[in-house]
Amino acid sequence: MTLKNEQLLSIYQQLHQIPELGLEEFETHKFLQNVISAMNQEYLEYRTIDLLPTALLVKVEGKKHTKRIGYRTDIDALPIEEKTGLTFASKTKGRMHACGHDIHMTVALGILDYFASHQPEFDLIFIFQPSEENHSGGMQLYNSGVLDEWMPDEIYAFHDNPNLPTGAIGSLNGTLFAGTCEIHADFEGLSGHAAFPHAANDMAVAVSAFVLQLQTVVSRNVDPIEGGVVTIGHVVAGDTGNVIAGHAHVDGTIRSLTQVNNLNMQRRVRVIAEGVALTYGCEVKLTLHQGGYLPVENNHETTTDFMNYMSQTPGINFIETKPAMTGEDFGFLLSKIPGTMFWLGVNSPYSLHSEKMAPDTNAIEPGIQAMTGYLEHRFETLSAK
Repeated sequence: MTLKNEQLLSIYQQLHQIPELGLEEFETHKFLQNVISAMNQEYLEYRTIDLLPTALLVKVEGKKHTKRIGYRTDIDALPIEEKTGLTFASKTKGRMHACGHDIHMTVALGILDYFASHQPEFDLIFIFQPSEENHSGGMQLYNSGVLDEWMPDEIYAFHDNPNLPTGAIGSLNGTLFAGTCEIHADFEGLSGHAAFPHAANDMAVAVSAFVLQLQTVVSRNVDPIEGGVVTIGHVVAGDTGNVIAGHAHVDGTIRSLTQVNNLNMQRRVRVIAEGVALTYGCEVKLTLHQGGYLPVENNHETTTDFMNYMSQTPGINFIETKPAMTGEDFGFLLSKIPGTMFWLGVNSPYSLHSEKMAPDTNAIEPGIQAMTGYLEHRFETLSAK
């Protein structure tokens, strides 16, 4: 079959209604299998992963087997209560495709459907990857070894962008997205009566000092040209107003455009935590977790070719974008396999991860056309080498 626009829209709407969190995408996995099973099967081969049962790999056998190109889409959703008012809104309370992975999957299915009926010059490996939002799904998939025999020579993926015009393609050479690192810290002191602070060890004060001192990490330890982000988004201390808090907890994030800078910022956060522990006579248990969320660093050769094609092809609205501090676990795959990540514009007034995020579905068709056209071009380029 060759998916038509109305079929693609139906696929998107059905995916939007069944959002599932990372490593729990069983209904999504079944839906994807059903759609793919209706395609031409002549050139298709499948693989699953025991350690990641919701992942799905599909190879489209090429006319030649000397090269492999990978295409990855993420499939998980977020723990957000949807408030879009759409007639096809999420059927699961507290779950939503607020990051557009439903758009990602729909475009991937459209590209796969095209090549299932138009045998590619070289092998194409489609990766339907779980758990992009957490649990380092890309790193887990790579480390599972399932790609060893199907390892792509280069790989591509996109993320939808509500700030770009519908259907526009955006990218740049170098780092597209930041690398991220989670901050989790527990502060242990001594609770007591609010009237007797000298007989307690106040963790509300200690955690406040920690949060304030973190503001110096970027302003005084990072090259202003490179930039970075340290944000504490969750702080808990104490239970009531007249009891000194003996415990406090914070959660936050570090973001930077280079791994070197990210590691430097992590070192500074550790030093500050140690200093707060000494200054306030408390115990600080700090956890910094980066996992597979490395900077998304586009390969120069593939990205130059990608940008040239997109900017010179009639009908494609290409925009050279700036780096963004958003994170994406595709960065881990790009650290192992050369390739390119790009934006697909979906023109929404609401940001990614918003409870009202509703991408313009008119972006689906131009996204498929741009990428199928580019892959055909890429095959020709690789054949000429």
